Amino acid sequence: MNILNPDLIKYRNSMKIKKEAIPGIIAMGVMLLITAFWSFWSFGEMYHEGWWGPFYIRLAYLIPGVAFTLLTFAAGKWPRIGGWLIIIIGGAFTVFFLDFSIADGKLSINRDISGILVSGPLVFLGILFIVEARYRKKKSLEGFEVSKAWWKKHLGSILAMTPFIISMIGTSIFSLPVVLTRIDDGFRGASLIEGNGVNLIWAPEGPGWNWKQGFGGYPSWNSIALYGVPPIGFGEKPGFNSKEGIFASEEEMAEFNICTFLSKDGTSLETEPQNIWRMATIDEYLRSLSRHEINAGCSWDGESHAQMKCTILPDKETPLWAPDLSPIYYWTADEYSEREAFFVSYNGWVNTANKNGGNPRHSYRCVREVD
Repeated sequence: MNILNPDLIKYRNSMKIKKEAIPGIIAMGVMLLITAFWSFWSFGEMYHEGWWGPFYIRLAYLIPGVAFTLLTFAAGKWPRIGGWLIIIIGGAFTVFFLDFSIADGKLSINRDISGILVSGPLVFLGILFIVEARYRKKKSLEGFEVSKAWWKKHLGSILAMTPFIISMIGTSIFSLPVVLTRIDDGFRGASLIEGNGVNLIWAPEGPGWNWKQGFGGYPSWNSIALYGVPPIGFGEKPGFNSKEGIFASEEEMAEFNICTFLSKDGTSLETEPQNIWRMATIDEYLRSLSRHEINAGCSWDGESHAQMKCTILPDKETPLWAPDLSPIYYWTADEYSEREAFFVSYNGWVNTANKNGGNPRHSYRCVREVD
């Protein structure tokens, strides 16, 4: 009879245990990467988009990073519980990204593939954590004790918190000095800005600047462009249907935009075009961007979806921006294509969006020549 050495048996079992640890290692590694991405995104967007108004607005941007940090922490400490939480949340979001609809008595499903590609893998990671829970239980039953060293015992918890902490420190070192030194003179009236080769008067707060609508957001490029098309206002316009791909053109923006209806003092809208104010162009924005009351000296190649080349980095400061309000993008008078139009950001980025799109960060500001 061939009797194996007890030490050899223990060694073989330990090797088997190590192989069974692979699913948990993979799951934790991927979760750490996901947590790192969302933590960096959370702090980056908090400083970029969310630094305005009440403090809770800034905290709202941290929700994705905090959520994934807590999930990773739970999965590392209690893999069965954490695994099921990840499966449930990943599954719920996957279903959310399936657009169910009923037409003619038939159920149809439209898939948001990009959303599913983000949420779907979470279900698989949750399964791997459940496998990790079984491995830990088996390891304990077979007498393989967990090291008593503190850092090894709490390694999962330490790793779970690391991406969030690194993201917080890394983004804050760069961004916090910027947002804490922003200039806001509190003036929201018409402003003369002597820019890089242009001298323009920018509209006061009201219908020509940061004018919120009933839905709580700011009008789209399409709505701004077609304001003067009968019936005057932001309602539906005969002959234009964005769902069918019929949008306003750059020429219609020039002729019918809301700015043309502004009174001379910029505080009210008239019933007939006054043709005093107009929508600002990309070039006028870039020449007027500034930081600490110094012109940023920006230029743009006229094509790229990229950040302008500036002598100094512009910021969300008066007189061009309102630091205490949500808009960080201004629509321009320029279109990119039949469906998309240009907008600029306070830090000098030029980008495009659907003419009928936008969000509470997309606003506009009318401009006129100096008398």
